[in-house]
Amino acid sequence: MPTVILVRHGETVWNREGRVQGHGDSPLTPKGAAQARAYGRKLRQMLGDAGGWRVVSSPLGRCAQTTGILCEVAELDFRSITFDDRLREVHTGQWSGLPKAELAARHPGMLEGEGLDHWVFRCPGGESHHDVASRLAHWLADLAPGDKVIAVSHGIAGRVLRGLYSRLDPDLAMRGDSPQDVLFLMSKGCIERIGSE
Repeated sequence: MPTVILVRHGETVWNREGRVQGHGDSPLTPKGAAQARAYGRKLRQMLGDAGGWRVVSSPLGRCAQTTGILCEVAELDFRSITFDDRLREVHTGQWSGLPKAELAARHPGMLEGEGLDHWVFRCPGGESHHDVASRLAHWLADLAPGDKVIAVSHGIAGRVLRGLYSRLDPDLAMRGDSPQDVLFLMSKGCIERIGSE
């Protein structure tokens, strides 16, 4: 199996404001940039000379910004960065950019639900869990058994990816968390949670 270090982008303006992001985007906050620097320090400590590792990121701005910062701090070669649409966050359709509080007031109970019943999969014009899992499964299948990859992605996409890698029940995988201060070392079918500080 490939070895993947999975990182979620740092905190964004829309995270802080409680807005739905999906394929929409907002820049990192100062806290988010600090989180990206912490990822870089932890990666430098974990990887040593970083030989054989490559960096793949979601092309959305918040991930690209996180990737640039962590690569600089970890002293990873910027030329090794590639961007892959399959690592994007779940598409939230017509709800992208809207405040969650406003949606909750307009659609009582809509933002409830856990696991596969998570509200992000019910956004008008958005993606289903199957859509997200399919593109992430294709990304994983394209990795060679000995590949070593640092992947920068998103909250929901990260949960789905961790579940696929470890062959966890999809509903249980979606009940996991999506921290912005943790790296997930995915190796030999197992997942180790590593704090970035």
